[in-house]
Amino acid sequence: MRVVGVSMIKKAIIPAAGLGTRFLPITKSIPKEMLPIINKPIIQFVVEEAILSGIDDILIITGRGKRSIEDYFDTSPELENHLFQNKKYDLLKEVRDISSLADIHYIRQKDPKGLGDAILKAEKHTGDEPFAVLLGDDMTEDGIPCTRQLIDVFERKRRSVIAVQEIPEKRISSYGIIKGESVENGLYLMEDVVEKPSPKAAPSNLGAIGRYVFTPEIFDCIKRTDPGLSNEVQITDSIKILMQDQDVYAYKFGGIRYDAGNKSDYVLTVIKSALKDEGIKREISDYMREHL
Repeated sequence: MRVVGVSMIKKAIIPAAGLGTRFLPITKSIPKEMLPIINKPIIQFVVEEAILSGIDDILIITGRGKRSIEDYFDTSPELENHLFQNKKYDLLKEVRDISSLADIHYIRQKDPKGLGDAILKAEKHTGDEPFAVLLGDDMTEDGIPCTRQLIDVFERKRRSVIAVQEIPEKRISSYGIIKGESVENGLYLMEDVVEKPSPKAAPSNLGAIGRYVFTPEIFDCIKRTDPGLSNEVQITDSIKILMQDQDVYAYKFGGIRYDAGNKSDYVLTVIKSALKDEGIKREISDYMREHL
């Protein structure tokens, strides 16, 4: 794993306490963040993105029924001993590497009160440092990790920055949509952000895609945010409060983003990953040609 540059952002928050209702009934017992992309869970790709961005201290916000996330990143002496005894050294290394990816900590969000409330749970861990947030069911792909690109902007502007992409009209009502003034190629000074507007009411087609770098002032803004839809604290409302006190930027991410919290996107993510896997891509390609 090749880390891209040295980061001044040392801590990352991965909110993973949601109920995963779009994937019921499987998420009754398996966290959606643990759904597999071939042989790796979604959340491992997110953790690896943070590490590749130069971050080595990760706090995962979990909830009831999410213990398997902690177990996954922990050591497994019985399994490791079994692999060693059977001389499966490649698998043994892979399993051991998972438990040594980074310093990973956990805290529970006891009630699912929204993304803003989940991020607030990290205040004691991050203190007065800026930090990154990576949603636990969003995967990104580019030559430079999306989070690293946000960190690069932060290091120049020293202000909060969120990742956005152009959103198809039919999906605009599922995103926080920004209004902003273009200040550089792909960089916008935010003027407004609207949570899940109708396409006609949306200020643009640029939507937040689950990657953020925040200054610590965001915590006070979250505390000042009234609960909104479904009695949840929306991070978009907190960002609007932050914008009253300091500049906030939006960066247009040019890579690929997979919303693995969405059924169709999840299936497409699995297929795309399978087509990149040298061990199975020919069989998958042959099947698709035969049946499609």
